[in-house]
Amino acid sequence: MSDLNKTDATQRFMFDTCDARGELASLEHSYAEVLAKHNYPLPVQQLLGELMAAAALLVGNQKIDGLLSLQARSEGPVPLLMIECTSDREIRGIARFDAERIAPDATLADLLPNGVLAITIDPTVGKRYQGIVDLNGETLADCFTNYFVMSEQVPTRFWLVADGKRARGMFLQQLPADKTKDEDERVDSWNTLLALGDTLKAEELLSLDNETILHRLYHEETVRLFDDETVVFKCSCSRERSGTALTSLGLEDAQNLVTEHGGHIEIDCQFCNERYLFDAADVDQLFSGAGVKSPSDTHH
Repeated sequence: MSDLNKTDATQRFMFDTCDARGELASLEHSYAEVLAKHNYPLPVQQLLGELMAAAALLVGNQKIDGLLSLQARSEGPVPLLMIECTSDREIRGIARFDAERIAPDATLADLLPNGVLAITIDPTVGKRYQGIVDLNGETLADCFTNYFVMSEQVPTRFWLVADGKRARGMFLQQLPADKTKDEDERVDSWNTLLALGDTLKAEELLSLDNETILHRLYHEETVRLFDDETVVFKCSCSRERSGTALTSLGLEDAQNLVTEHGGHIEIDCQFCNERYLFDAADVDQLFSGAGVKSPSDTHH
């Protein structure tokens, strides 16, 4: 079962006494890996953590087999926040920001004014799906809640928090009528769960283990806690993918780039800062159909 030693995991739970389910997410090492790649101001660190926690929750909730991408865009101090999470819960993220325009106490509205959030599901099999919601809530959690109300039309609530060291999230979702058939009772039961969830303080969500959180909030309910699912930081970049990007330029343009850049091309991964170098021989090899050299030529 999940505890504070299980630093990076999601864990689903179910209410046996009412028609609702939920999930908790905890990220520490994977969060630290994302933050270590760039010198993010604290407000950006917090937003990235909240978005990572949301992605981890959504992957399990949406039963995704493929890739989930969360992308927040604005014309403000943070023009881009992006998290990708696979169905295997391999996660990575990045933000673009203008540090000079970010105050220490900046809010979501300050950082991403008039922003939009795109939620994209790219399944291994089947069609790509994208939903978009305005970032007009006070918090990212509000925005995800609004998304589910508008697009999924399923009563859902998110709680998200991050402090630069740990990111955590919780969500509740109402299920179709089963245990409770009376609609008034269903509404009352759901509203009670939400009201109790709203008593959870940010510092409690950050510091308490899942069992303690659920007992503190819902000790009058019968709650089943399922096995946790590990979340890890992993970047999908590779020398092969970088080589494929080069071939899309065409042989002549790729050769010209090598010449213009002193004999080699550097391709940097924006997510993990891995650097891939290609010289003239590499380019010739790529376009001959022989692929790329071994990763021994990559550099940090």
